[in-house]
Amino acid sequence: MRAARAVRVLVAAVLAAGALSACAADEDGLQYATDYSNHEPLSVVGYPTSDSLQVTQKLVWRLADGRVDELESLAADPGGAKAEVEKTAQNWIQAFRKGAGGKVTADFYDEGSVRQFVVVYFHDTAQVKGFSVRLTGSTGEGGWRVDMREPDPKEAAGAPEWVPKTPGGLGSKTPR
Repeated sequence: MRAARAVRVLVAAVLAAGALSACAADEDGLQYATDYSNHEPLSVVGYPTSDSLQVTQKLVWRLADGRVDELESLAADPGGAKAEVEKTAQNWIQAFRKGAGGKVTADFYDEGSVRQFVVVYFHDTAQVKGFSVRLTGSTGEGGWRVDMREPDPKEAAGAPEWVPKTPGGLGSKTPR
């Protein structure tokens, strides 16, 4: 009886230690879980990959939080065009921060093996924004990132002309 109790205590201690070390090793996962619980859920239309969805969620969260530096970190080419990326992040936050804090729907266009066009609908402000997300690096090792090259405030606040007024209006297919 005592031996069985000692084994149970030992197993519980090993499991607890394993869980703690797994949490410490996965700070990104913890940050994602915290962000997820602190923001309005993102509605989805179309067919995102888990990674294209995650980078889109992070973009909406950074817009809502007004975190320019963290929004910049999602850029596909943060080093090569730092000034453009920084200005785009500032423009996007200024234009969409209020809307990003409310109900948002992301419409993912076409298949997403290496890139997807995403249209985000900010319901509270009736704003719409389109952008591309894509794998970066020569073989995708850089992960999914956002194309952020809109330093002009008017361009940054706009959406492509072909984008429908409501999510799913084109069946999540880019018009050709």
